[in-house]
Amino acid sequence: MSLIPRGTGFDPFSLGFWDPFDSFPFGTGAGGGSLVPRAPSSSETAAFAGARIDWKETPEAHVFKADVPGLKKEEVKVEVQDGNVLQISGERSKEQEEKTDTWHRVERSSGKFMRRFRLPDNAKVEQVKAAMENGVLTVTVPKEEAKKPDVKSIQISG
Repeated sequence: MSLIPRGTGFDPFSLGFWDPFDSFPFGTGAGGGSLVPRAPSSSETAAFAGARIDWKETPEAHVFKADVPGLKKEEVKVEVQDGNVLQISGERSKEQEEKTDTWHRVERSSGKFMRRFRLPDNAKVEQVKAAMENGVLTVTVPKEEAKKPDVKSIQISG
């Protein structure tokens, strides 16, 4: 018995899985036969929900870089919550479908994403800056200068 449905090309790089119950009225499939509402498929939300973000620390700042291709700066929100939690969120809308369109493959993801990072005590949260260029969001959180211990000279008597 083959798990690959006949009459379709096998794509070893596809993340979609064939559902043998897709056409049954009680099935799990996307063919509309399910009696139970399904959650959005992973192709609709999961890939974009976990937006990839790098966090590096330099001597002057904490720098966050997020890949958000295709989003405008108005579609991305950068906030500091509870005094020390950096939150980066946004949403990519699903492309409008026309009745005359025939889709052959959908791989670009859509949906909401949100990432939160607890900032260290040395972060200057009132001076956070964000910029977006070529689909990359860069958030810079300046750091307070490391406090040098106060050294007080004491005269030795005697």
